[in-house]
Amino acid sequence: MTDNDTDDLASLARSVHDEARSYLTTVTEVAAGSAPEATLPLLLLALSDVIAAGARLGAINDVVPALRFEPDVGPDPDVEPLRANLANVFEGVDEYVEVVDPVVGPEVAQATLSGDLVAIAGALAQGLRHYEAGRPIEALWWWQFSYLSDWGERASSALRTVQTILAHLRLDVDDDVAAEAEYDALQP
Repeated sequence: MTDNDTDDLASLARSVHDEARSYLTTVTEVAAGSAPEATLPLLLLALSDVIAAGARLGAINDVVPALRFEPDVGPDPDVEPLRANLANVFEGVDEYVEVVDPVVGPEVAQATLSGDLVAIAGALAQGLRHYEAGRPIEALWWWQFSYLSDWGERASSALRTVQTILAHLRLDVDDDVAAEAEYDALQP
C-alpha cells in the first residue's frame, strides 16, 4: 500500500466517521421527539448523507485490515431504548413492506422504520468505536463490510419509506381541496 493509498483511506475514514457521528446525533434527536415537525426532513437528509458515505465504501476495493480478526471493542451498546423511542415516534407508520431481494425474486417481507434506523445506528457505532480507538482501517473494514451485508440495504429501504411518508403528507389532499386548487390555478 502506498502513502497515497494510506492518505486516501485515512481521509475516507474521517469522512465516514463524520457522517456516522452526524447520523447518530440526528437519529437520537428524532427519537427524543423534540422537534416532531422536523422528523421526516431530518431523517431524509441524514439517510441520504449516510447512503452517500456508504456508496463511497461500496465503490472502493475491499478494505483489508492488518489483523485477520476484529479486535474486541467491548460490549455492544443497548439500542433497545432508541428503537422503542423511534417506534413511538413512528407509531402508525413504522411498519412497511419491502422486497426481500429484488435480484432473486418478488418475495416481500415486513420491516420497521425504527428497526432499520437502529440497525444502521448499531453498525455505524461499531465502526466509530474502532475509529475512536485509533484503528481507522478496522473502522473502514467494518463500515464497508456491514454496508454491503446489511446497513446499506436497510438505509435504502428506510430512505424510500421516509420519502414515501413525506410525499403522502405533502401530496395527499381531499378531492374537494384538489378541485378548488385546480380551479384557482386555471383562473386568470
